[in-house]
Amino acid sequence: METNKIKFSDCKSEYIEDTFKLNRLLEHKSLSAWIAKKKTIEFDSIDEGALIKFQKISNRNIHTWNEQELNKYFIGPVLTLVNFNTSKFKIFANREISATIGDVELYGIPDELIATGIYRPKLPFFCLNEYKKQEDSRGDATGQALAAMLVAQKKNNNDKPIYGIYVVGKFWHFMILKDKQYAISKSYAADDEEIFEIYKILKALKKIIIELTN
Repeated sequence: METNKIKFSDCKSEYIEDTFKLNRLLEHKSLSAWIAKKKTIEFDSIDEGALIKFQKISNRNIHTWNEQELNKYFIGPVLTLVNFNTSKFKIFANREISATIGDVELYGIPDELIATGIYRPKLPFFCLNEYKKQEDSRGDATGQALAAMLVAQKKNNNDKPIYGIYVVGKFWHFMILKDKQYAISKSYAADDEEIFEIYKILKALKKIIIELTN
């Protein structure tokens, strides 16, 4: 059987759904549980002050930043504040991952990846894709994120959900992939009070991954 090699950046939602028989749900209990877990998160005035500082920088520059600048000066600092680096998993940036699913080899470089491993990602739990300027977003952010999440799902080879995020400009979208079903949250705007919701959801994700690795 000949294998077709498809890069994440070439993946469209329609292609991913049709090829891998995925079904998008408007609601998913795993996504709802993740978002609801933010209610258990508390953060101190230091974190709040840092988020406000990052937000001010973003609000001033987001319309002129390219993808790398949005990553370096806003998304990266927010993820660093959460601190996904532990003795059992860590956050990786720009590491290629790949897997063959049926007769298709999916491969690419998620912008951020949380996985076990010290020198390289081994078992991924989370993929963050696509830092795009809102006014000039090319490609299909959902399809590209799903492709990376499918690779993570294949590598884990269990029935646990895979978590994901794609960012388009100021908007963050949280995703779940479980079995053949996926769901996407409402968008959260990083330029207003929802920045604190974004942070709590990220902190909730850290809790979930700690539970998965214990």
